[in-house]
Amino acid sequence: MGTAAGSAFDTDTLRRAIEGPAPNTLLSLYADDAELRVVDHNTQPSSPRVLHGRSEIAEMLDDVYSRDMTHKLEECVVQGDRAAFSESCEYSDGVRVLADSMLRLRDGKIVEQTIIQAWDE
Repeated sequence: MGTAAGSAFDTDTLRRAIEGPAPNTLLSLYADDAELRVVDHNTQPSSPRVLHGRSEIAEMLDDVYSRDMTHKLEECVVQGDRAAFSESCEYSDGVRVLADSMLRLRDGKIVEQTIIQAWDE
């Protein structure tokens, strides 16, 4: 994957961060003033979960990475100050989650992310 031309956003680091055992590397990819929106069955488009800043994003990542599950970066595309990726996850009991993200980047850091996710029920 590597770094896209003209962008300091490193997709190899994104892969290691997502697939790693702890959220610290993933958190380092976010700008201090980043905003993250989550749309799913519980937080639908008219009322998404919105996190502001690295501290709120860190709380969510700490929760997610404390669960008994694996994460895999499936695809990632970077073009200029935009990126998109798909992530698949699986809990130890076999429940699967699929999440697609759209990113806006600034100086190689994520400043806006929208996640749309679905999981087995």
